[in-house]
Amino acid sequence: MKRRFMGQLAVALVATAAWAGVALPARAADEAPDALIKRLSDETLAAIKADKSIQAGDTGKIIALVDSKIMPNVNFQRMTAAAVGPAWRQATPEQQKRLQDEFKTLLVRTYSGALAQVDDQVITVKPLRASPTDQEVVVRSEVRGRGDPIQLEYRMEKTPGQGAGWKIYNLNVLGVWLVETYRSQFAQEINAKGVDGLIATLAERNKSNARKG
Repeated sequence: MKRRFMGQLAVALVATAAWAGVALPARAADEAPDALIKRLSDETLAAIKADKSIQAGDTGKIIALVDSKIMPNVNFQRMTAAAVGPAWRQATPEQQKRLQDEFKTLLVRTYSGALAQVDDQVITVKPLRASPTDQEVVVRSEVRGRGDPIQLEYRMEKTPGQGAGWKIYNLNVLGVWLVETYRSQFAQEINAKGVDGLIATLAERNKSNARKG
């Protein structure tokens, strides 16, 4: 049970990773990927521990913060497209937007409960094994608290242009990549009901989670 919670906490950190003290664009563009993860992790844990409403499970506040803060640090379109698989390319722009919105809500609502249980967790980022010219890297970290440590890895890409910097596009918790886990679930829905069926299923699941508080 403890390891399950720690895994949930790790994913929840992605869903709230940048809400405290987001870097200015110039700083984000220059910041190394491992330094970015370390800073966001430390700020997030400190902010959660200091915010009684998040500890009480205020999902609405968490979602609002994700809307304003998380998107600059995650390539969520790439994450959603990878989870949906080949059907993403056939989806209309409206369907793609609905998929992103529902998937984001699903992640936040599914894992926000873990935020209320943050206590003495500490996140350590391991030395980065990458070349200065690499455009994609894996940043490895470890979540420590009571019980066994949890290995947490981020797949990140370097993006050019406006808002340039390192972006998260996948997450590995306990040896399982988040995108691949959802891809197998989404594929079953798409094969049975199509893209609109997947959207409807996600929307219904989100409504159910909202009713449960």
